[in-house]
Amino acid sequence: MLIDVKTPELSDSITEGTLLEWHKQPGDTVARDETLIDLETDKVILEISAPASGVLVETLRDNGAVVHAGEVIARIDDGTAEVAVAPAAKPVAAPLVARTVQAAVPVPVAVTPQPDTVPRLVAPPAVDLRQGRSERRTPMTRLRARIAERLVAAQHTAAILTTFNEVNMQPVMDLRARYQADFQREHGIKLGFMSFFVKAAVLALQQFPIVNARIDGRDIVHQDYYDIGIAVSTSRGLVVPILRDADCKNFAEIERAIADFAQRAEALELTLEELSGGTFSVSNGGVFGSLLSTPILNPPQSAILGMHTIQQRPIAENGQVVIRPMMYVALSYDHRLIDGRDAVRFLVEMKTALEDPTRLMLGI
Repeated sequence: MLIDVKTPELSDSITEGTLLEWHKQPGDTVARDETLIDLETDKVILEISAPASGVLVETLRDNGAVVHAGEVIARIDDGTAEVAVAPAAKPVAAPLVARTVQAAVPVPVAVTPQPDTVPRLVAPPAVDLRQGRSERRTPMTRLRARIAERLVAAQHTAAILTTFNEVNMQPVMDLRARYQADFQREHGIKLGFMSFFVKAAVLALQQFPIVNARIDGRDIVHQDYYDIGIAVSTSRGLVVPILRDADCKNFAEIERAIADFAQRAEALELTLEELSGGTFSVSNGGVFGSLLSTPILNPPQSAILGMHTIQQRPIAENGQVVIRPMMYVALSYDHRLIDGRDAVRFLVEMKTALEDPTRLMLGI
C-alpha cells in the first residue's frame, strides 16, 4: 500500500517552505518517524519524517523545491499490499533513456579543410592575471531572506528613532560577584547580565506602557503582558525566541530560559510558537565587541533595546574622576507611537534600576 508523505501544517504567518536535501532515495528502506528531509521555513527548520515503515518508492519534489503545507512530496510502500515495482522505477529510468538518445544525436561541427603543408597557428594558453579573485554565488537561505525582508519592511513602515544612554555596570558586577557562588549552588546555572536587563526592561515597561504597545492599522494595541524577545545569533542567522511572561519569572528562570534558547537555536530545535509574538526585544551586540549601535525594530513591536560591550572608562563620580565599567545602551523606537520624552525616560528608568540592582533581585 502506498502511503503519502506530506509537508506538515505551518503557522498562519508561514505559508511555504523550501526542501533542503533528501536523506533517503527511492528504493531505500525507511523506518517510521525516520527523518526523510528537512523543510526550511522563514523562522525554523522542520523535520519531515516517514509516516510509516517501508520502502521509499518515489520522491515528487526535488531538493530546493518550494512547497506548501499539506503537499505530497513522496510515497512509501508499507508492504501491506502488493505493489508493482516496475511502474515506480520508470520515472527514474526515463531520464537515462533521454540522455542516451540525446548523446546519440550528432552535433554539427564547422570544419575548414586545410592543406597539410600549411602550418597551424596554436594560440598560447591565456594567462589569468587575477588569480585568487574568484567569486561564487549561493542562494540565500529562507531565514536570511526573511531577515532581510523584515528589516527592510521595518525601515519602510516605521519612523525609527534611537536614543542613547550609558550605564555604570559596577553595582551589577559587584552584586553578581557577591551572590554568584550561592546562586550557582542553588540553581545550577550562572547569574549573567542578561537577566538584570530583562528585569530592568520589565520594570521600565510597567512605568511606560506605551513602549510595550504596538500599532495595528489605525489602532493602538495596549499589551498588559511582557513577552520579551531575546535576540540570539546562530550560524544560520539571527533568531528572536520569546521569553513569555517575563514579569513572572525570577532570575534563575530567566537565565535557564536564555541558555536553553541559545542551545536549541543553534541546534535548529526552536518551535514556531517560541519565535512568534513578543512585545519588546533585547539585543546584546556587546558579546561581539560592539561599542555602540542602533538596533532595528522587530515588527510589530514598537521598541528594542541594544546592549553593548562593557568598557573601562573615566567618569565623574562625586566630584572625582574614577574608572568604571561602563556600557552604552540604545533604545530604538517607533516615533509614530512613542514620543521622545517617553523613550528617554524609559531608558533613564532602566539605567536607574541597573545602577541600583538590589531591588531587581528581590525576586530571587
